[in-house]
Amino acid sequence: MSEITYVRGDATVPSVKGVKVIAHVCNDIGGWGKGFVLAISRRWPEPEKSYRAWHRERASNDFGLGAVQFVQVEPYVWVANMVGQRGIRTGSKGVPVRYEAIDTALGRLADKATALGASVHMPRIGCGLAGGKWSRVEPMIAERLVRRGIAVTVYDHGERGS
Repeated sequence: MSEITYVRGDATVPSVKGVKVIAHVCNDIGGWGKGFVLAISRRWPEPEKSYRAWHRERASNDFGLGAVQFVQVEPYVWVANMVGQRGIRTGSKGVPVRYEAIDTALGRLADKATALGASVHMPRIGCGLAGGKWSRVEPMIAERLVRRGIAVTVYDHGERGS
């Protein structure tokens, strides 16, 4: 069984051939403006536009924790907007990350990646602004994606000053 590949770089610029899905975690309140989504929006306007419409029309669609929206941005590139955090602030209920929702979303991501014959590329999802721990997210990725034979690359952005 293959493992997760870790590289330093930008997850919005995967340097592999074939169909690619760039996966990231979104919140459940329609906010898009901090963290990895900024890198996505710098490259393509469609994921943000689609996410905002998905949230706006949530009364009549599947928007909510664990849901995934797939947005095609190039002939061989898709962005997966995965709803995996409740709100955006750490408060009395703890950090915004919702591991169960990320796990559910990863299952949906695996189905889509398999159907497309795609590799998956992502930052350390749920571990930035969402406040999650990679030690909890990584096993879910291994279980949901790697075990199904999907190639997964995780990107760590270069540290400032290094």
